[in-house]
Amino acid sequence: MSEKHEDLGLKAVARVRGVREQASRHALELTVAELQRRQRRVAELTERLASAPAVAEGTPAEVLTARLGASNLGIVIRETKDAVADSQTLVDLDRQVWERDKARLAAVEHLLERRRERRRAERARREARELDDIASQRWLRAREAGEIA
Repeated sequence: MSEKHEDLGLKAVARVRGVREQASRHALELTVAELQRRQRRVAELTERLASAPAVAEGTPAEVLTARLGASNLGIVIRETKDAVADSQTLVDLDRQVWERDKARLAAVEHLLERRRERRRAERARREARELDDIASQRWLRAREAGEIA
């Protein structure tokens, strides 16, 4: 079989696994970006809450409005932190999928490389045998011709 046609099936598997690895890596990148976006949002909201003026004086309506605003902001921060936790879980799962796909691709690529090395070694053995045969034939011819005692 020619070198070009060897391992066609395994090369097809490698292509499919390569596409899966790229897709899972892209999915991981998207979930990491979403996690970072949510983390920035928590930081922004926390900063906003920290920088909100403490209203201890004023009309009861103003104090109540300020406290409700702070309470609502706290609720939004808590919900956003929950979303961050959910995003972290997705990142962890996507990382596991990507690492699995990456390992599977590496296994196929390693197998292909081992097969190439085996073929190279076999070719080298064949060439060495051929060269040995040629050298033996030359020696025999030289001996028969009386050139070698």
